[in-house]
Amino acid sequence: LIEPSAGQVFCDGVDISRAGRAEALRFRRRLQIVFQDPFSSLNPRQRIRTILRAPLDIHGIGDPSERDARVIAMIERVGLRADQAEHFPHQFSGGQRQRIGIARALMLEPDVIVCDEPVSALDVSVQAQILNLLADLRSDLGVSLLFISHDLGVVEHIADRVAVMYL
Repeated sequence: LIEPSAGQVFCDGVDISRAGRAEALRFRRRLQIVFQDPFSSLNPRQRIRTILRAPLDIHGIGDPSERDARVIAMIERVGLRADQAEHFPHQFSGGQRQRIGIARALMLEPDVIVCDEPVSALDVSVQAQILNLLADLRSDLGVSLLFISHDLGVVEHIADRVAVMYL
């Protein structure tokens, strides 16, 4: 991600824009993101298993067999099949890729997930599936979602509270 050029970012009273590497790593574990474009947010040269396992490797969570088990469990949790762990991103539809992006964000069991227009690039029927998945995960896991969208109909479906920014 791009380093901030000005300003400050606070989380729990700590300026994370000025935090050291260890503190930034702890913060990143608590806050994850689901990007708008499921096509460009996944490395096309990596298998899904590798993409989902990377956060666990970076943070040193579990041993290799535990990491693999967590990857498979998360793949199934977001509605994909375990055998799809060996596939590459180009082998999936847009909705399936967004499910992979959601799974990647959940791998570290974050407190908050920033969802940056997570359904805007998807067909309406797939949008509903992804919104229902996010709502279920929020309810089941207790994760908070910061949902960014230009579509107030989508926001109405997913949000408990709404803030409108208008230029």
